[in-house]
Amino acid sequence: MNENHKPQYGFTTTILHGDRQKPIEHGSLHKPIHTSVAFGYKDARELAAVFQGRQPGYRYGRQGNPTVSALEDKITKMENGYGTICFSTGMAAIGAVAQALLREGDHVVSSAFLFGNTNSLWQTVGAQGVTVSMVDATEVANVEAALTPATRLVFVETIANPRTQIADLARIGTLCRERGILFIVDNTMTSPYLFQPRAVGAGLVVNALTKSIAGHGIALGGSLTDTGVYDWTRYPHIAENYRKFPPVQWGMAQIRAKALRDFGGTLGPEAAHHIAVGAETMALRLERECSNALSLAEMLDADERVAAVHYPGLKSHPQHALAGELFRAYGSLLSFELKDGIDCFDFLNRLRLAIPASNLGDTRTLVIPVAHTIFYEMGPERRASMGIAESLIRVSVGIEDNADLLEDFRQALAG
Repeated sequence: MNENHKPQYGFTTTILHGDRQKPIEHGSLHKPIHTSVAFGYKDARELAAVFQGRQPGYRYGRQGNPTVSALEDKITKMENGYGTICFSTGMAAIGAVAQALLREGDHVVSSAFLFGNTNSLWQTVGAQGVTVSMVDATEVANVEAALTPATRLVFVETIANPRTQIADLARIGTLCRERGILFIVDNTMTSPYLFQPRAVGAGLVVNALTKSIAGHGIALGGSLTDTGVYDWTRYPHIAENYRKFPPVQWGMAQIRAKALRDFGGTLGPEAAHHIAVGAETMALRLERECSNALSLAEMLDADERVAAVHYPGLKSHPQHALAGELFRAYGSLLSFELKDGIDCFDFLNRLRLAIPASNLGDTRTLVIPVAHTIFYEMGPERRASMGIAESLIRVSVGIEDNADLLEDFRQALAG
C-alpha cells in the first residue's frame, strides 16, 4: 500500500498491527526473533551495495537486525518521527549523542534536573573537553543565558526524575530552532503515549525502552528517534561520507555508524521482541498507572505525616498548568518527603505491596529512598541543588487495584 494512502489509525491500533504492514514469515502475527549475527547474499554485488548504503539490507548484527528494525519502526510511529535507532539501554542511547555528535571544544546546555546516571554522564563528557552548563530548564531564560557560539545541543527531560520539575519545553524548542541548535528531549518519564516531543521542536527524542514502553521490567533497551524537524545542514560535525545522503538522513546515518557500529551498544533481538510485545499494552497500562498516581499523590498530600508531595497532577505543583497543556496525563512517577522524625527506611519496610526496587514504568509499584541509593554518589551538596531531600521517596506507580494501593501506603504511614 502506498505510504500516503494508508489509513490513519489510533495509537494502540498502530502498535498492534504495525508488524503486519510488512511481510512476516509464515503469517506470524509478531515479528519473529532473528538471532543470526550475519546475513548472507546470493550476489556479492548486492552485499557491497548494502555496505555502501546504496540499497537497504542487513550487514552485521551489531548494526541492525530484522527484529530490532521492527521495533524501531514501531517507535518511529509512536513518536511521529522520521527514523529510530535502538540501543542496549537508555543510557547507551544518551551516550550515543556524545559519541557521535560532540567534539572537544563543544558546549552543551542541559537541564540541571536529571536522572542520576545522565548527570554522571555529563560529568564524564565534561572531563573530555566538552563544556556542559547545567541550568534550571523550567525557565527558557536560563537556557538562553547559558548559550554560547559553541553550543551544539540543549538536553532536557520532560518530567524530571525524581522531583518532577517540568522543562519549559515549547519555549526552549522555539529558542533552539531560531538559533539552529539541536534540541534533544528525554521522553522516558512521559512516554510517546502521553507526549510527543516533536510537537515542541525536538530534533532527537530519547526513550528508555525499559520503562513505560516495555512496561514489565523484563528487558533493557533505549532509543533515539529523529523527528525530522531539525535541519542537519546547520550541524557542523557531520562527516563528509554521510553528506552524500539527503540532509534529513545525516543525523541517523552518523549516529548509526559512529555510536552503534563503532561503540557497540546494540539491542539484542530477544530484548527487542519483549519490548515490542510490551509496547502493545502501553496505553492501557499508562491510563491505569496515571490514575493510580494521581489518587496516591492526593492521599499523601492530605496526610499530616507527609512534608511534601511532588507530582505534576497536584494543583500545588509549580508547573501543574504547563503539564496540563503539554501532556495527555500527569505521569506515573511521584515523589514525597516524610516529616522529621519519621524514618524513611522503617516506612518502606512497612509497605506490603509496593516493592523497594530501582526501576520505573513497571506494572508493579516500586519505591526507593532516593538520597541513599540512586543519587547517593553525587553527594549532599548536588542533591540539595536539585531539591532532593534526604527523606525523599520516589514512587513508580503500577497497575494495582487503586483501593489496595492506597491502603498499603495508609497502613505504612500509620505504623
